[in-house]
Amino acid sequence: MLKARGIGVIFEKENIDTLTQSSEFIMTLFSGFAQAESESLSKNVTWGKQKSMEAGHVAFQYRALLGYQKGADGKPEIVESEAQIVRRIFRSYLDGSSLADIKRMLDSEGLPTARGVKTWSHQVIRNILTNEKYIGDALLQKTYITDCISKKVKKNCGERPMYYIENNHPAIIPRDVFQRVQEEMARRSSKRKVMQRTGKTEQGKYSSKYALSELLVCGECGTPYKRCTWSRNGKKRIVWRCISRLEFGKKYCHNSPTIDEDKLQAGILSALSRYAAETKEMQDAALKFVSIAKCGKESDGMNLLILQKRLETVTSEQSLMLDRVLADMENEMLNAQLKSLMEEKLSIQKQIDILRQGENGLENQALCLQEMRAVLKELPTELAEFDDVQIRRWTDQITVVSAEKIRIRIRGTRIELEQDL
Repeated sequence: MLKARGIGVIFEKENIDTLTQSSEFIMTLFSGFAQAESESLSKNVTWGKQKSMEAGHVAFQYRALLGYQKGADGKPEIVESEAQIVRRIFRSYLDGSSLADIKRMLDSEGLPTARGVKTWSHQVIRNILTNEKYIGDALLQKTYITDCISKKVKKNCGERPMYYIENNHPAIIPRDVFQRVQEEMARRSSKRKVMQRTGKTEQGKYSSKYALSELLVCGECGTPYKRCTWSRNGKKRIVWRCISRLEFGKKYCHNSPTIDEDKLQAGILSALSRYAAETKEMQDAALKFVSIAKCGKESDGMNLLILQKRLETVTSEQSLMLDRVLADMENEMLNAQLKSLMEEKLSIQKQIDILRQGENGLENQALCLQEMRAVLKELPTELAEFDDVQIRRWTDQITVVSAEKIRIRIRGTRIELEQDL
């Protein structure tokens, strides 16, 4: 471009003037040498980074990661004030909030991002919700640089190897919570509008405005219900109607009722209040039972230790006996002893497996019950008003059975509550 305008560039060190014919040739040679050197250096750096990732070394970008800082020992440590923001984001999303809802909440409270900016974006929130570092793991080489000249960064879609390091640093978010968030994100993104001859339709887009838009379905055709506003003589009436009935009339769904919102909300509140009161009583009894059972397992723990020691002894005896049998394979007594040791080893292993399964089952049961009790503390014995967040938290689906009855399925359980309206 400069040469076309009659402008020359002089390189004093190499004594090159770009306007001369010979200098242009020399310039091309020097450029080729410089590019080759850059490519060679880039390959060496890439190789070093590759070996570092293979060895499980994780490089943290603390300036772009909310919730962590470099500790005195050089390892990541949790910044509790920032970790609370991360936990709120995950909890809000599971409670049904959209990315826009979470953004408004964070912006209104003036909470800063990892880079200190007090204005959040949907992408920053999405990156937090999908970042495996918050469960203590690290996925390496998510992106790569295509070449050393353009330095273009590209998302790794299988072109380069990726490395997943588990339990690399302290976790802020439990694994089960993180997994539920990924499942919820997939569910929301897969929602689409369906118009077909069966008459069954779905919500075309996730909406966080009304909890019942996601939960309330028709008991006859399975189609979601939609919130409608009826106006007559200047008076407004809020009702919920089956979308199939709205779009097709009685062609496919014949008997789905229209339900007043006030009546529907009162029924849901009554059912959840009853469930909360009954479950809290049952929860204490169940935890007490597990505690007693675990105390009973202490003796089993001693038995497990004895069995493991016996298994080591039998394995050692079996190895020695096998050498003797190989030396005298026709000896029936040695063969019988070897068979006896093998049978005893199998029996011991089976007993160990049974004891371990029992311990794991009790521990899992206790953890589930304790988690449920901790969550139940947040739910009052009697709900005073309809709260979309609480309804999403506790309800998996609400089915309209008739104009006077609904069926509520409690989230994470197989429990279904019948409630008269």
